[in-house]
Amino acid sequence: MENTKIYDSNDIQNEYVSGIIKEVSSILEDRGYNPVNQIVGFLMSGDPGYISSYKEARSKISKIDRTKILEILVENFINNK
Repeated sequence: MENTKIYDSNDIQNEYVSGIIKEVSSILEDRGYNPVNQIVGFLMSGDPGYISSYKEARSKISKIDRTKILEILVENFINNK
């Protein structure tokens, strides 16, 4: 008999958002952009024009609340120090 595994929905959501950020970052690099500058511009202004539409990067990141992205980025920064 297998043990029951409990998943935290916040952990699942954080992993999903982190994956989107990494994917968008990679797409921006492929296009020759500095992903840090572009993502920061998007987060600060809310203007999706900072994110390339190449490979649907803009669509992917725009589906996520900017506050949630910032929360995850700060949390990852603090936890990885």
